[in-house]
Amino acid sequence: MSETSTKPYLLRALYEWCTDNGFTPYIVVVVDAYTRVPVEFVKNGEIVLNISFEATGNLKMDNDLITFKARFGGISREIEIPVENVSAIYARENGQGMAFEVKRGEGATTIAPAAASPSLKEPKPTPLAAVTPTAAGGGDSGDDEPPPQKGGRPRLTRIK
Repeated sequence: MSETSTKPYLLRALYEWCTDNGFTPYIVVVVDAYTRVPVEFVKNGEIVLNISFEATGNLKMDNDLITFKARFGGISREIEIPVENVSAIYARENGQGMAFEVKRGEGATTIAPAAASPSLKEPKPTPLAAVTPTAAGGGDSGDDEPPPQKGGRPRLTRIK
């Protein structure tokens, strides 16, 4: 019998730490065929999502899957993220958090937003990309550049 991964437990712990300290928890997700997110916000095969209580509905962080509802451009969407696809969780206000290694397998894809047909009732997963979400909207920003380090919102820096 194999051991359970520590990753979902660390994600839940850091989420709780963020909320207990009044911070906004963000996750960075590698998008593949098993990830269901709005395609129009996917960049370079990743998406950044605000998972705060204010930005999500029915947030559930299981050992295998993170699910919630969030509004993107005023439209409510069902989000499904395999825990193994989360590459980081961090506090927006100070950048503190944790990064994880994510193996990009055969299912990892990057698709052009024009190829997307955003259907709210579509049951199959939809791949995404990285964006800088707004605090209240959960991912409704079109900024291409990361936020500034000084005087603005902090960003997570991956160190390998």
